[in-house]
Amino acid sequence: MDNVFVERLWRSVKYEEVHLHAHTDGAQARAGLRTYFDYYNTQRRHQALEHQTPNEIYPRTKALPQAA
Repeated sequence: MDNVFVERLWRSVKYEEVHLHAHTDGAQARAGLRTYFDYYNTQRRHQALEHQTPNEIYPRTKALPQAA
């Protein structure tokens, strides 16, 4: 069941970002995905979250640890 949420996310990424933009290299694709995920988490309303954004439901209460 948990795989459904990941598959739904990647379906959204594919149809709302990847297929709409012709990225010419990895750097451009990374920048596009970064912009898309920022939009996805802060502006895009989600039906499963009662039409709220993930940032409204899951606010950051502390900073994430930095990678080594």
